[in-house]
Amino acid sequence: MSGTAILSEGTEFNHVMQEVLKYINLYVMAFGKEERTITRLEKRENMYGGKGTVYMIQMFDQEELANNRLAAYMVLLNKGDESGFHTHNLRNEQELYVVVHGTGEYRERTGTEGAIRRKVLQKGDITAISSVGYHSIENTGDEPLIMFVITTNNP
Repeated sequence: MSGTAILSEGTEFNHVMQEVLKYINLYVMAFGKEERTITRLEKRENMYGGKGTVYMIQMFDQEELANNRLAAYMVLLNKGDESGFHTHNLRNEQELYVVVHGTGEYRERTGTEGAIRRKVLQKGDITAISSVGYHSIENTGDEPLIMFVITTNNP
C-alpha cells in the first residue's frame, strides 16, 4: 500500500528534521523574502512501488521557483528504504540528484523492461535524469541517504 502524508510538528517530524540537520542547514532564502526554514515535510510510503519510506522536504513554495518550471527539495531515505522505478515523461520533467550525505544505489533503465544500469552514489555525486528514463534510488548504507533534488518542468 502506498500513500502520502504531510507531517506537522510531532515526534516523527522532529526526528526527520534532527537527522537532516546533523549534516546540512535547512534554512533557505527565496528572492525578496526573509530567510526561513522548510515549507512542508511529506512522508511517502512505498513510493512508486519501492519499499519503506521516502521523506520529501519541500524547501520552496511553487511560486518561488521560476514560474513553477523548477522545483528544489531534499530527500531523506533511511537504511534499506527506496523509491521504486518511475519516469517523469508525462510531465516532461528532468531531475538532478546531488548526494549530500550517505550511500545509495541509483538505478536507471530505458522503458519498463530495459536493462538496468546501476551506480553506487555517495556524498558529492550528481546524477542527471532524462524525462524519458525510468529511475530509482535505494539507501544501501548504514546512515541516512540525503539528497538535494532539482526538478525542471518543460511543458
